[in-house]
Amino acid sequence: MDSGDGPIPPVESFVVEDNGVGFDTLNRDAFDTLYTDNKVSLGGKGFGRFTCLKYFENVTVDSIFFEGDSFKRREFSMGKGTEIIVDEEVKSTARTSTGTIIRLESAKKAGLDKKLSTIARALVEKLLPYFIAEDYVCPRILLKEADGAEEFILNDYVNKQSSVINEVGLSERDFSLEANGRVHHFRVRIFKFFSPRNAKSKISLVAHNREVTETPTQAYIPEFSEDFYEAREDAPESGRNYVIKTYVFGDYLNDNVSLERGGFEFQKEIDALLGISQSQIEAKGAELTKAAIFTEVQSRQERKVAQIEAYVEREAPWHKAILTRVDFNRFPYNPSSEQIESVLQEEKFKDESEIRRDVSRILQGTSVDSFGPDVSEIVERISETSRNDLVHYVALRKNVLALFEKSLELNAKGKYEREDFVHDIIFPRKKDSEVVSYDEHNLWLIDERLTFTRYLASDLPLDGGLTERPDIISFDHPFAYRGDNEPSNPVTIFEFKRPQRDDFANPSSKEDPVDQIIRYVNSIADGKFTTPQGRNILIGDNTPFYGYVVCDLNEKVKKWLKREKNFKVMPDGLGWFNWYDQINLYIEVLSWDKVLRDAGMRNRMFFHKLGL
Repeated sequence: MDSGDGPIPPVESFVVEDNGVGFDTLNRDAFDTLYTDNKVSLGGKGFGRFTCLKYFENVTVDSIFFEGDSFKRREFSMGKGTEIIVDEEVKSTARTSTGTIIRLESAKKAGLDKKLSTIARALVEKLLPYFIAEDYVCPRILLKEADGAEEFILNDYVNKQSSVINEVGLSERDFSLEANGRVHHFRVRIFKFFSPRNAKSKISLVAHNREVTETPTQAYIPEFSEDFYEAREDAPESGRNYVIKTYVFGDYLNDNVSLERGGFEFQKEIDALLGISQSQIEAKGAELTKAAIFTEVQSRQERKVAQIEAYVEREAPWHKAILTRVDFNRFPYNPSSEQIESVLQEEKFKDESEIRRDVSRILQGTSVDSFGPDVSEIVERISETSRNDLVHYVALRKNVLALFEKSLELNAKGKYEREDFVHDIIFPRKKDSEVVSYDEHNLWLIDERLTFTRYLASDLPLDGGLTERPDIISFDHPFAYRGDNEPSNPVTIFEFKRPQRDDFANPSSKEDPVDQIIRYVNSIADGKFTTPQGRNILIGDNTPFYGYVVCDLNEKVKKWLKREKNFKVMPDGLGWFNWYDQINLYIEVLSWDKVLRDAGMRNRMFFHKLGL
């Protein structure tokens, strides 16, 4: 095709020519017979010719053959109706050599490869089993443009020094699988395909020298997801990328291939009937493929393991125990942090499910004696899981402290964040503990005792109306007493002020946080508010109230606390306190720095012990 300087025109038709014996009577009648066994010894099923009309509009045959004592010429077309051979003509010819020309005209599918080299390589890859078969002599196959402008000998693509396809030597190339009392033998041959473009390493199952299925090798060994590289000793700069293609042969495959060779009669996964599945065969092929280039694959696996271990060390130390038993083949090659975490979480869930099943099994025993020696092993597994969860929880606390510290700094505009920004780190606004669980808030930053508070409301009116809203109110701490909503249970109220804000200390301010807390306490004591279930909050003469104001303590605020509020300074100078004995209220005014410092000190030993 002469395309000049423009784009290569589409390929529409192919002409296939050979120098075989031609369409003599025997071969002609076989062609005209459905499911002929004329070439059964070569794996022919007598059906393949019909697939030509699946891909091309017209198929014509022009053949010279020798019969009797003379050469003859037979021409016909392949029928599209009930007849296989139509428009047949047989006549004498002056030619003295046999051969056949088959025309596959007008491809039905657009987008075929255009470059001759691309078509040649695709044909070699698909037909490679013919070129490498030990019990078959492949004819010389030439691919050329119609005008002879370019040509390729397909046989030259394989196993020569300059070839793009070279076989990999194997110390072991055979394996066997047993099913239903029978042992089936398979043979593997492995090739490097250089300059693979977008191709992937694959495992192909072959029947009668024809590739039937192909599966990416990375489905079994993730390290095959990318090209490999082969350097040349004589010219390191001239190295080439390659992928690996593995071909599996065997009588089991020959005997169970489908009629159109589009698949096999056995199943992809477990096959209860025939016993050996496609995935079993491919998995064995993958093992031998890995062994064939073991050094390259091992290097990739080591890098992957190092990458996963580094992630766990830096970001997820609670998974350290899981790494000792996880199958690293479950991770993709060069995994992202999200992919690593996903696999580790699946492994963790599997461990916990197994522990629950084992505990349930033991508890179903009729006596303690039935527990047996499994108990100590299960307890050890439970302890390990619990330790991992603790590491996870403490590591999250460390991240929260870092975020909290950042929120107290000047932002990009040179201003401090609003109090609602800091507020949300400690406890989400406009929510309560009915929708926010204990592990989703961070009140431990202020007081560890508030971690398991029974009820918390954040920036919500206590009566559901439009009354004043404390930043956070809590009551009913289960760690300090028994029962629900008892008068002896404490009530705690918080108010937050933005870092460096001090206008609440002005004489005319309506946002005096101390007065706000006192008003909330009196309203609760007077029975104006109810629990989320609509019950009165039970308050007695001895009900303790705690108030916390968190703000920055500059000189203006300190003078206000001392002179106007009668507060006393704490020994560290970072907080102030006062006791209102008439209403059982104790209030602390804490600086943001003190909250951050004290929370860090309470958790520092955990961070140290856990290597965080």
